[in-house]
Amino acid sequence: MQQFFRNEKTRSVTLLVIAEVLAMSLWFASAAILDDLTRNNQLSSFQAAALSSSVQFGFVIGALVSAISGIADRYDPRRVFAVFATIAAIANLALLTDPGAGIATALRFITGICLAGVYPVGMKIVVGWGTDDRGLLVGLLVGGLTLGSASPHLLAFLGGAHWQLTIIGTSILAVVSAALALRSNLGPLHARALRFSVSAISVAWTDKRIRRAFGGYFGHMWELYAMWAWIGTAATASYAIQLSQVDAESFGKLTAFCVIAGGAVLCPIAGIFADRFNQQDGNATTGALQGEAKVQAATLNKIRGKANVAIIAMIVSLISGLLAAATFGGPVWLFFIVALVWGLSIIPDSAQFSALVADFSKPDIAGSIMTLQTAIGFAITIFTVQLTPLVANAAGWPTVFIILAAGPLVGIYAMLPLRR
Repeated sequence: MQQFFRNEKTRSVTLLVIAEVLAMSLWFASAAILDDLTRNNQLSSFQAAALSSSVQFGFVIGALVSAISGIADRYDPRRVFAVFATIAAIANLALLTDPGAGIATALRFITGICLAGVYPVGMKIVVGWGTDDRGLLVGLLVGGLTLGSASPHLLAFLGGAHWQLTIIGTSILAVVSAALALRSNLGPLHARALRFSVSAISVAWTDKRIRRAFGGYFGHMWELYAMWAWIGTAATASYAIQLSQVDAESFGKLTAFCVIAGGAVLCPIAGIFADRFNQQDGNATTGALQGEAKVQAATLNKIRGKANVAIIAMIVSLISGLLAAATFGGPVWLFFIVALVWGLSIIPDSAQFSALVADFSKPDIAGSIMTLQTAIGFAITIFTVQLTPLVANAAGWPTVFIILAAGPLVGIYAMLPLRR
């Protein structure tokens, strides 16, 4: 039976991660072709930003409605994943009608709502397959989200001026993801998550450990989606100082893909290191302890492993953002390398924040606290994604990068006590 679960676990988790990659390609479908949409519809900076921030807004609304209504509890989460991925694909495909700014923003909002039935539901499914390797499991899923978020930039690069191919391609990928999700199975630890509990709001702010994990996550989200949404545009602006506009736009799309996709590689690796730190620290510090003291020491070691990984990632991300400001407009190869390192370091901490919140929370309200964490975090991204192009136009991209660096700085400050 154990061998069956090991084989089935590998198959199901693999299918789920691939499904996550394909479905999340919808997230930045409009950002990847933003220059083309702006030219066709004569969008202002505010309207262009709204195409991206509306996805975040839709995701926040969708996550809260899903949690309060308990959709994933009343129905098979694999079917929930499949249905919402299909609806999102249809909403995305409607962009081919070349709608005006208002309708396009509404379609992106619908896409965001549907993706709230994909990513959190995928998280719910994957954690049902293990506890000791949870850092790796969540890291794999976040890596899938990351690679999926990068994929439309690659499609846009390959499609060139034919931006319609990006929309068609991402919609097809989302439909395939629905089929793959239905082919996966639920793990032996799968359990129904409770609906959103109002008491989780008070617990999130009165429990100092959860509050610190929240602080790290919020600093992480301040930086993450603004960087992901606009790195292609920022890179194009930097390259245009050295290259022709056509070459700058083409290489900017490729840069965006490499920067975002690079983080997908490190997400599972970071999860492995977090789990390994847990085991090493546990062997070193719990051997002489007995009973409840040993359990408590083992729990603290798990926390330290996740906290260390998150802090290291935020330190590298902070330095990379500042270096991006310093190298903007300089040699193309230099800015590309700095941006690539930034992309590698900006996402691996994400899974560890979620795992920490789960570790700190009581099982009966863990789902509610994680929903609250995710909702507030993505609400922050609405502000930063919308603000980024306005600040860039007024003060330049280097100023934007410096402002974004404030996020990991706050996150590091919040997380440091958890190492003790």
